[in-house]
Amino acid sequence: MAQNKNEKKPPLSLSMSDNSEVKLPDPVAFTHAMGRAYEKAQPVLEEYFENFSKDFEDMPLDPFNIRAAYVEFWNNFLSDPQSVVELQAEYAQKYMHLWQESWLKFMGEESKPVIEADRGDRRWKAKEWQESALFDFIKQSYLLTCDTMQRAVSETRGMKETDKKKLDFYTKFFADALSPSNFVLTNPEVLQETLKTGGENLVRGFENLVEDLKRGQGELAISTTDYDAFEIGKNIAVTEGSVVYENDLIQLIQYKPQTDKVYKRPLLIVPPWINKYYILDLRPGNSLIEWLVQQGHTVFTISWVNPNEELAQKRFEDYMQEGIIASLDHIEKATGEKQVNAIGYCLGGTLLTITLAWLEQHKKRDRIVSATFLTTLIDFENAGDMKLFMDDEQLELMDRDMAEKGVLQAKQLQRTFSMLRANDMIWSFVVNNYLMGKEPFPFDLLYWNDDSTNMPAAMHSFYLRKMYRDNVLKEPGGISMDGTDIDISKIKVPAYFLSTREDHIAPWRATYAGPHFLSRDVSFTLAASGHIAGVVNPPAKNKYCYWTSSKLPDNQDDWMDGAKEHEGSWWPHWQKWIVKHAGEKVTARKIKKPIEPAPGRYVKMKAA
Repeated sequence: MAQNKNEKKPPLSLSMSDNSEVKLPDPVAFTHAMGRAYEKAQPVLEEYFENFSKDFEDMPLDPFNIRAAYVEFWNNFLSDPQSVVELQAEYAQKYMHLWQESWLKFMGEESKPVIEADRGDRRWKAKEWQESALFDFIKQSYLLTCDTMQRAVSETRGMKETDKKKLDFYTKFFADALSPSNFVLTNPEVLQETLKTGGENLVRGFENLVEDLKRGQGELAISTTDYDAFEIGKNIAVTEGSVVYENDLIQLIQYKPQTDKVYKRPLLIVPPWINKYYILDLRPGNSLIEWLVQQGHTVFTISWVNPNEELAQKRFEDYMQEGIIASLDHIEKATGEKQVNAIGYCLGGTLLTITLAWLEQHKKRDRIVSATFLTTLIDFENAGDMKLFMDDEQLELMDRDMAEKGVLQAKQLQRTFSMLRANDMIWSFVVNNYLMGKEPFPFDLLYWNDDSTNMPAAMHSFYLRKMYRDNVLKEPGGISMDGTDIDISKIKVPAYFLSTREDHIAPWRATYAGPHFLSRDVSFTLAASGHIAGVVNPPAKNKYCYWTSSKLPDNQDDWMDGAKEHEGSWWPHWQKWIVKHAGEKVTARKIKKPIEPAPGRYVKMKAA
C-alpha cells in the first residue's frame, strides 16, 4: 500500500536495505572465532609490533616537519581574539541550527541540511546517511567540525602561504582519518553487515588485516585489489611485441604491426619510472599502446628497470642517456629512421623536455621531430600537494634513508601518493576489507598502482631538489646535463600538451605553464577526469570529454572560457595532430633480432 505523503516517517531506523534477516551475534561463537583468528595472527602481530618498535625508535619526532607550521598557526590564530570568538560563535550557531533540524527529522518532520558533503564524496553513499536522523546528525556534525577546522587554518592571517597549505593538508588528512564512516558503531553499512552476518564480517576483517600484515612482511600493506587475478604478460601488458634492446636502466620494446602499412616515422613512448609502463597497456581494449599500433604507428616504449642499491648512483643524466638517447640510437638501427615522434608521460615528459633542450644544444634537433606531453610538469611552482613533502627537513630525512638503502623504497612513494587521496586509497579499503570483511574487487588499474618501483638515490635527490624545491628547469641554465646547460626556451619542435582537469599529481593549472616555455607550434588539450583515467580513455568507451582552443592565453581561466568541449576520448584528436608529423605510409616493419617477447623481464621485477 502506498505511503501517504503526509504520513510522518519513523524517527529512527536502521532497516536492512536488502531485506535480509537480522542475525544477532552469538557471543560464544564470536569469541571462539576471534580467538582462533588471533591464534593464527599472533606470529604476524608479534613481527608487526617488533618492526613498529624499531621504526618508532628511529622515527624523528616530527616526520612531516609540521611542528613549526602548527606553532605559527596558534601564535597567529590566538593573536586575533575577535576572529577566534567570531569563528566559535558561528560554529555554535550552526551547531544549534543542526540540532533543531535534526530534531525535526527525528520527529518525522521536513528538515533541511545545515551542511552538505561534496557530490563526489563516496563515504556517504549509503541511504542511511540521508534518511536516518541519527546518522544524518553524525555526518553533518562531523562535516561542520571539519569545515570549521579548515576555515580556522585558511582564514588565519600572518602565516606563510607554504605553512598554511601544509597545515591545511594535514588537518584534512587527520580529519579524514577520524571520519565516522571509518568506525563500526558510526557506519550504518558496517552495522547492517554485522547484524546480517552475526559479526562474521568483523572476524573476516581481522583475518584480512592479518593477511595484509603477512603480505607486508610485518608492515601493514592494505590490499586494494585481488592480486591473484592478474599476471603481467598474461592478462595485462599483452600487446604483442619484443624486447629489442636493453641496458642497465631500460628494456626497449618494439610492438608487432597490426596494419599492412605504417607511418614512416616511428613513435617512442617515454613513461615515468615512478610506476611501470604498462599503465599504457593494461588490457586489450583499454590500451593506448594497442590503439597506437592499430592506427599504423611503429611503436617503441621504454620499460624502466626496478632499481636496487647497485644502481644507487644512477643520475638524471643517465636516465636521459641510457633511456631516451640510447633508444633513439637503437630505433635508427632497427628501422633505418633517424627521426621519431616522441610521447612523454608525467615524469617521462619532464625527462623528454630536458632531452629536447639537450639535443638542441648539441645540434641534433632532427632526432625528435614532434613531442607529446601527457600530464607533464615543466614549471613546478604550483605543483599541488606533492610540494608539501619537499621542504629541506623532509628532503634531508629522505636523503639519510636513501644513503642507507641506496634507493627510495617503492613503499614510501606509494604511501605518499595514497596520502594525496586518503579517502579513496586508504580509508575506503580499511572499511571494505577490515570492517565489512570483504575482499577487494579485482581491478587492473589498482594492481598497477600497487606494482611500484624504487628510485635511485642520486637521481631522485636531484629531481626533488631541482624540480620541486628549487623549480629551476624553467630557467636558462638552471640545470645542466653532463656539462650541457639546459635552456628549454630553445626547444623548437611542434608539441602537443595533454592535461587532465582533476589531476592531483600534476594539476592542470600547473601543467598549463609548460606550452608557454616552448618557442612555436604548441597545442594544449584538457581532458576530463584525473591523472590516469583522463589519459587512458579509449574512444570505444565514449567516456569523459575534452576541451580544445586555438588560442593559448597566459591565464588558465581565460583559456577555459574560450575552449570548446568535445565528447569522448582525446585520442582521435591527437591522431589528427600527429599525422602531420608522422610521414608517408610505408610497408609494415618486421621486428629484427628480438631478445625476448614483450613485456620483458624488467617490468616483472618487484620492489624489494
